[in-house]
Amino acid sequence: MLLDPVLGLFSNDLAIDLGTANTLVYIKGKGIVLNEPSMVAVRKGDQRGGRVLAMGREAKAMVGRTPEDIVVIRPMADGVIADFDSAETMLRYFIRKVHNRRSLVRPRIIISVPSGVTQVEKRAVRESAQSAGAREVFLIEEPMAAAIGADLPITEPTSNIVVDVGAGTTEIAVISMAGTVYSRSVRIGGDKMDEAILQYLKRKHNLLIGLQTAELIKITVGNACPTDEPECIEVKGRDLVAGIPKILTIDSEEVRKAISEQVGTIIQTVRIALEQTPPELSADVVDNGIVLAGGGALLKNLDVLLREETHLPITITDDPLTTVVLGAGKLLGNLPLLREIMV
Repeated sequence: MLLDPVLGLFSNDLAIDLGTANTLVYIKGKGIVLNEPSMVAVRKGDQRGGRVLAMGREAKAMVGRTPEDIVVIRPMADGVIADFDSAETMLRYFIRKVHNRRSLVRPRIIISVPSGVTQVEKRAVRESAQSAGAREVFLIEEPMAAAIGADLPITEPTSNIVVDVGAGTTEIAVISMAGTVYSRSVRIGGDKMDEAILQYLKRKHNLLIGLQTAELIKITVGNACPTDEPECIEVKGRDLVAGIPKILTIDSEEVRKAISEQVGTIIQTVRIALEQTPPELSADVVDNGIVLAGGGALLKNLDVLLREETHLPITITDDPLTTVVLGAGKLLGNLPLLREIMV
């Protein structure tokens, strides 16, 4: 692939964090210009080439509130494309929304993908972006983008450990000298926690709630560690026994129990990564510690629990939700490094 810096002057090159829950777009010279849910609302039977009703925030507002003939699709599942047509439609919409149509040249796009992504999944991402109007597509691994976004010295011979907890996947990577020494991707993240909260309330309290309510519970009172004073939240749902709407108060301790399996898996994956780190780099980890990024890093006390379990310094990036796209955005201005680290 030829990287022509002259062409770059005429086009607004983009960096995209194509997430399971949210898609973020960064434009060279402007910063983050779009942050919307990765959702598409279509009329049933119209998914393939049919009429799209809404995308992004508008589509998310429809979840669980639509008539039978309208369906809200999440094109991304577990960090990768699950519905090719919807993903392409969504990407095209987001690119057109932010890109200056007057520019003569189609944009060059950097997209971050999970480190455990297969060749088929890589091709799906690349083809979706090209169909949506990209001139060239470069793929980089999410943990590497997160490390760059967190301003870690990735080109130096020292250990940089990044844990990126997203909605669909949790990525852990040990990075040194602009390369990945060890990486592991588990398909557990915020979505699985939401599902666990939903199932817990159904099983324990016979209360049926939607995934958006479960997400709100996680964000409001979710906690990775037991606390002296549990927080409470009122939850509205349907009583499965009586069949009528009901309000229930649950506390953060119950939510902690509900998501303990998912949090435990994340901790275990970090432990495995530390065991696989070469001894010389392990010595650096004691000083440098671990950097947490991704929306899941905002779960209360996840850093505290990791610190207790690993006895290492844990740092959360300034804005965990945007760390990956900021890292990818920095690469738009550093083509030699992009060449070196692209997938």
